[in-house]
Amino acid sequence: MAKLVLHQLKKIYAKKDEKVYAVKNLNLDCSDGEFVALLGPSGCGKSTTLRMIAGLEEITEGDILIGGRKVNDLHPKDRNIGLAFENYAMYPPLSVYDNISFNLRAGGVQKKEIKQRINKIAELLDIQDLLDFKPGMLSGGQKQRVNIARALIREPEVLLLDEPLSHLDGKVRQKMRTEIKHLHTEINSTTIIVTHDQLEAMALADRIAIIKEGELQQFGTPYEVFNHPQNEFVAGFIGEPPMNIMEVLTIRNKGRLFFKTKNNVISFPVPDNYVQYVRENETYHFGIRPTDISVVEGEDFSVETNVSIFENLGEECRVHIRLEEQTMFSIVSSELLNLKQGDPVKLKFEQHRIHIFHPSSGERIENVLQEV
Repeated sequence: MAKLVLHQLKKIYAKKDEKVYAVKNLNLDCSDGEFVALLGPSGCGKSTTLRMIAGLEEITEGDILIGGRKVNDLHPKDRNIGLAFENYAMYPPLSVYDNISFNLRAGGVQKKEIKQRINKIAELLDIQDLLDFKPGMLSGGQKQRVNIARALIREPEVLLLDEPLSHLDGKVRQKMRTEIKHLHTEINSTTIIVTHDQLEAMALADRIAIIKEGELQQFGTPYEVFNHPQNEFVAGFIGEPPMNIMEVLTIRNKGRLFFKTKNNVISFPVPDNYVQYVRENETYHFGIRPTDISVVEGEDFSVETNVSIFENLGEECRVHIRLEEQTMFSIVSSELLNLKQGDPVKLKFEQHRIHIFHPSSGERIENVLQEV
């Protein structure tokens, strides 16, 4: 177990006459025993970051420290890390036991100690009955357990997991996710997981580093990135289904500020907590999560409109409404209503759950004004 620090980390690839930044000035401070997810779309630089930590990718600039020790120039085997790839990469002719023990035997560890370590790891990962099997006899979930066992057998200070669940189907993936979380509590090793699946990151990690085009967008707990996204990208990337985001204009009517959409399709008062941040006749991006929009009756509502699509999914219902070129939807309990296309509906926005972003920078409007 060790603290992991990334300081001003850069990775630049030379492409003809230009420089391509895969990672830009990345700073992360991961505590001892913390589970951190590197999350972002394909090509954002998260796997490159993991490979630099592992020593498989050369660092262009910056520093990597493990347990207070700078490891930039250390060989991968000297960094005391464990690495499990998305591809299992096992030796087909060898048994599971021999696959797990391979690196220990190559390092000159005594057979007795190897056996003790393997028995401990096998019990932890529930693969005791698989030790005599060949890789070709294993299911995807079993192969991934063996893959993780090979990474843990070295008793690493930092465990690196590169998309470990990407090849698994839905049910196996969910089961393995639970097992990885349980495993982390048992070994208490500093763990970094790379994933493009935000549900996976939210379920597993203590904190999530959200990356876009090589740049860190936000580093926080699942609660923080979900409830207090720092910018529009984070707001739209985190959450399933994603946050409703639409363009609004601020107008004044009878002394009060209102947000309205194009062509005045809908109009609603600016929440009290945003009155000090927005300006009249300025355009903003308004965001609210589907779970923060309720279907109501009576006079206390934000928007009165018509149902575009109604989906009953059993545990929940989704009410879609069409706003010019985009759709906004609400998630409500399936016991509350049964609507059909064209029905009139009143929607209420939870005022304290509204997010306002700057239209050009995408930053939260509060942060933009604080910087000014």
